[in-house]
Amino acid sequence: MSKCKVIAIANQKGGVGKTTTTVNLGAGLAKNGKKVLLIDTDPQGNLAISLGFRNPDDIDITIKTLMEKTLCEIPIEKNEGILKSSEGLDIIPANIELEALEVELTSKINREYILSEYIKKIKDNYDYILIDCKPSLGLLSINALASADSVIIPVQTQYLSLKGMTQLIQTINKIKAVINPRLKIDGVVFTLADMQTRLAKATVNKLKENYGSVLEIYDTIIPRSVKIAECSTVGKSIYTYDKSSKQAEIYEKLTEEVLRDSERIRNNRYAECR
Repeated sequence: MSKCKVIAIANQKGGVGKTTTTVNLGAGLAKNGKKVLLIDTDPQGNLAISLGFRNPDDIDITIKTLMEKTLCEIPIEKNEGILKSSEGLDIIPANIELEALEVELTSKINREYILSEYIKKIKDNYDYILIDCKPSLGLLSINALASADSVIIPVQTQYLSLKGMTQLIQTINKIKAVINPRLKIDGVVFTLADMQTRLAKATVNKLKENYGSVLEIYDTIIPRSVKIAECSTVGKSIYTYDKSSKQAEIYEKLTEEVLRDSERIRNNRYAECR
């Protein structure tokens, strides 16, 4: 059994903090001594930008290249396409060319498993692989969910964010039933929250009321913060941008929750295998 855990950061709604969650959770895991790879499956390429690679469209080898080689059974060299950020995080970027691959995949056999086949080749090199998903439920997101052991769902504290939860959970359950039986939802993390407002409080309470009995809802709530927004513009995680800030503390707490759950699951699986 591989020691690596693959987590998809997913929500079909855009602007909920998926990339920010991926970057700062990844950096938090690395800060805890874990070997981490971040994979971007969103053609916007924001993951690379958020880690200091300013022109993802100029990067020659991306996740599209690696998925195409996997599809065509072309050998992939060790560490091919894997960039190293200034903070020591490994990253496989995406760019606008990935959009064309999603269209191309529609006519391919086993189209849902291309990313999974690639990840199988490299996962033993890592403790965690985090996949930043496209804000849709198309083939790229399905590939990410087919590859993952679990999903973390960032949810903005707004009423409209709740409306898509049922559809997302139904999709995850269908993928679990048909494509990836090991897939589970690790939890929901509230993002871009202003907990001083009634709307944010009502959204949190409503989601807990509707889904709290079937989903883990992380205690950590990520606030709306200028400092966190600035991290992306300078291409750094919160730990490098301002390691002593309240925001860095908050992401440390989220990382602790994710690590705690992962260790519990690993221990349960180990016990089942004995």
